[in-house]
Amino acid sequence: MGFWAMAPEGARFFSWALALLAALATLLAVMVARLLLDHYWKYKELKPIPGFRPWYPLLGNALLFEREGEGKGRRRAFFKQLIDYTAVLWNIPLLQLWIGPLPFLILYHPETVEVVLSSSKHITKSDPYRFLHPWLGTGLLTSTGGKWRSRRKMLTPTFHFTILEDFLEVMNEQANILVQKLEKHVDREPFDCFFYITLCALDVICETAMGKNIGAQHNKDSEYVRAVYRMSDLIHHRQKSPWLWPNLLYLMFQEGREHHRSLKILHTFTDNVIAEKVRELKNQEQHKSNAVSNSDQSKRKVRRAFLNMLLNATDDDGKKLSYLDIREEVDTFMFEGHDTTAAAMNWCIYLLGCDPEVQRKVHRELDDVFGDSDRYVTMDDLKQLRYLDCVIKEALRLFPSVPFFARTLSEECYIRGFKVPKGVDVIIVPYALHRDPDVFPEPDEFRPERFFPEYTAGRHPYAYVPFSAGLRNCIGQRFAQMEEKAILATILRRFCVESTQQRDQLGPVGELILRPNKGIWIQLKNRSSSGS
Repeated sequence: MGFWAMAPEGARFFSWALALLAALATLLAVMVARLLLDHYWKYKELKPIPGFRPWYPLLGNALLFEREGEGKGRRRAFFKQLIDYTAVLWNIPLLQLWIGPLPFLILYHPETVEVVLSSSKHITKSDPYRFLHPWLGTGLLTSTGGKWRSRRKMLTPTFHFTILEDFLEVMNEQANILVQKLEKHVDREPFDCFFYITLCALDVICETAMGKNIGAQHNKDSEYVRAVYRMSDLIHHRQKSPWLWPNLLYLMFQEGREHHRSLKILHTFTDNVIAEKVRELKNQEQHKSNAVSNSDQSKRKVRRAFLNMLLNATDDDGKKLSYLDIREEVDTFMFEGHDTTAAAMNWCIYLLGCDPEVQRKVHRELDDVFGDSDRYVTMDDLKQLRYLDCVIKEALRLFPSVPFFARTLSEECYIRGFKVPKGVDVIIVPYALHRDPDVFPEPDEFRPERFFPEYTAGRHPYAYVPFSAGLRNCIGQRFAQMEEKAILATILRRFCVESTQQRDQLGPVGELILRPNKGIWIQLKNRSSSGS
């Protein structure tokens, strides 16, 4: 009797379940149909643009690129093939590349790059940058539109010349620690210098961005140092792996759980530093109100950091940054401010170690400026190191720290006569752009003289973009150039460098940063003993 009474209820539940399944199936069908229509529409719009072959629906050019080995070997294969294709197809002004169902335009000529970088419209970073959001939020690197414009305007004064001058003392101190670490390798077997220089750059950015000395060069196994490097690797791998894109699925993988742990370490560290800095500033205010004597104040030298300035920065309406705003900018400085400069210095060391004549010219210039003194580098010294400046620029031409970066087109535009619809992502490839034989004859040769004033006059302004260009150029490029020059000058005043790798043994890996596959291996000699 009870069974028959429940039957209508069961029937109603069953009909509701069927209706829900039908609705979900219809919604899924509509979403798939829209995806396919969008895919077909973009394919049709982009069809006139030269592209890679073979191309398959939904798969795009996925079967074209080799998937060599595992880990870095696989990523190296993709980057190497991309560069090889741009070299072979140099006479083609731009290329379309489909990664699965997503189209990208590859730009590697000054005229095509200029269309995007000179525009005030195309300032939105492409979709893969969203995987930086958990760590960096929507700070200066990842934000767009009004927030980016407001933040850029607010932060630009923090990179003023007089403020950067204060940071030079930190750079000198950390460079001297680096030299002490390198001393143990003098007149010994070849060694990999990449990590030594990277830890030095990390110490510099920690102290200048946060006012915190973490001693990475003395403690390379610190939890924070490990988290910085692990997070960078995890982000890059996720960008290349569509099955890791959904947040819910990502946490089910071991990588997702590692990401969560590393993120907690990074944010906890930054939170503690910010809280400590806020307390410090409050104490300073109290000291001022208590009229501390001038003699006491003079004994305590307070070093400025970006964090100090962020805590006092205001927008056009006089509004201060929120706590989360400050954290995302500090984390952005940490992420952007050490890996790029470290890579640039390592590539420069490698190239100098391969070219004794260029290295001798650098040594002569250093002797002219410093003599046999071991004093710290000053701002006036940096201005006089013109040849070293050209060496660094040429190293960044051959091995740009950021090998490619991407933007989303905010409106329809024309590039070299080809119509490109709104919403398409473009990938700008400085590594290929900097090898334009019409701008840089014999482009693979290391020639610092290319950056002498007489050779740069009249050069296309978008032929050389190691720090990007236009509105979204790197806000910290003067900081980076100052750091690279000061640290390299300190190393080269003390040592002669000899590289033990051939160019074809480097195996550059195009990740977030351009890295050598197996490090930078060098031998060192003291200049006093080598007679140079």
